[in-house]
Amino acid sequence: MFLTGLTSAYTVCGDAAGIAGNVFAFGLFVSPIPTFKRIVRNRSTQQFSGLPYIYAFFNCLICLWYGSPFISPHIMFVATVNSIGALFQLAYIAIFITYANNPKRLKMSGLLITILSLFIVLVFVSMRLFDPHPRQIFVGYLSVASLISMYASPLFIINLVVKTRSIEYMPFYLSLSTFLMSLSFFGYGAFKDDPFIYVPNGIGVILGLVQLILYYYYFSTSREDSREPLLDHYP
Repeated sequence: MFLTGLTSAYTVCGDAAGIAGNVFAFGLFVSPIPTFKRIVRNRSTQQFSGLPYIYAFFNCLICLWYGSPFISPHIMFVATVNSIGALFQLAYIAIFITYANNPKRLKMSGLLITILSLFIVLVFVSMRLFDPHPRQIFVGYLSVASLISMYASPLFIINLVVKTRSIEYMPFYLSLSTFLMSLSFFGYGAFKDDPFIYVPNGIGVILGLVQLILYYYYFSTSREDSREPLLDHYP
């Protein structure tokens, strides 16, 4: 009876972590909305790049495939979060293509067709050439590589913040959402005993924490610097 209750509590905690991860991920998915409102309002993509949304879409597709019942039948919340993410990214890509000039439109359309083709090849290869357990390992390594590269992308922003000593290019709520989502899925992966989930998200936790520490440090510094000129006006 005790072991049954412990197993039940363990399952509930894992599901709670997965639900929390989905909630925090939603904050990431909606963060580009102001950018796309501007694109629609101006009827132009201006200097914005569509590549981050293409890459994010491909990342969601790979992780969705890993979380699907065909690969990993017991990690439903990985499938749900990435299916929602894929829909958001596809919507952003569609808007970008609609308002881009012809060269950008052709480039984005070509990239979209390319990643969809690659995903179809991935599904075909993993289903036809691998048995269930090797298939999970094969797709798992791909999802880990994709997630780590996604979490590593803010390193450029971190470097920019340190160089400029400014948090202008590192929105707080985006950094916070990234940290909380990574933390939630790290817990979810740990409860599910799935290293293909908790390893990349553990890296995401560390990088998210670094961003928050830098935000706090440079926000405090900028506030102190902003007070200094005011002191000069007093005897």
